[in-house]
Amino acid sequence: MAHVPPPPALVIRPHEQRSRWREWTTLGLFWFASILVAVALTWALRENVPADGVAQLRHALDQNATLQQRVAVLERAQQVGNAANADLQRQIGERQAEIAGLRADLAFYSSLTRADAKREGFSVQALSLVAARDNPRLFNFSLTLTQNLKPGQIASGQVRLSVSGTRADKLVTIDWADLAANADAKGMGFSFKYFQQIKGTLLLPEGFAPNGVRVEADAGSEFGKSSRDFAWGEILTTSGGTHAGESK
Repeated sequence: MAHVPPPPALVIRPHEQRSRWREWTTLGLFWFASILVAVALTWALRENVPADGVAQLRHALDQNATLQQRVAVLERAQQVGNAANADLQRQIGERQAEIAGLRADLAFYSSLTRADAKREGFSVQALSLVAARDNPRLFNFSLTLTQNLKPGQIASGQVRLSVSGTRADKLVTIDWADLAANADAKGMGFSFKYFQQIKGTLLLPEGFAPNGVRVEADAGSEFGKSSRDFAWGEILTTSGGTHAGESK
């Protein structure tokens, strides 16, 4: 019978502590190598960068900040210039409109005083309204009365305005005494040889929607009376220029 030797004995020894020691050693070597690389890069950069590089960088940053401030100042100046130019253009437009109105008035008044002008009796020539900015119910009016039938003679008397419209869905007429409470209830006085512009203020009541104005002027027995109706939309303007309405 053959002899079978027994199997060799296996001895198991723990290697956990040695494996951990190797891992920590490897990590330490990598960390040390990274420090060496960082030191080497820092040294290389210091060797390659000029000594005054930091000062130049700071100077460039200061210049950039100064240029940005100048750009901001120039942009602000341009905004102010644009606003001033827009305001100037608006004023020029207003002046041109006033000049055009004055030229039209001059031509009209010249036609009254010419020797060959058409002779007309006492009449209500024109009316214009300008809405007040601070009160939607307040309106400034300019009324023109004329006569050249009797050159050199003075026409004098009283003139009144009344406004027709709707209030609470009803047609109503607001008399002069209610439109201009501080004025004479008889009207506004006038006295002229050829023409006169009369200016005043109308205050409309609350809830009243105007649609027309009637002007009644009385120059006495010498020149008689004159009246004229104006549509509200035709005589209302947003500027101070003269705007003559047409009779209804």
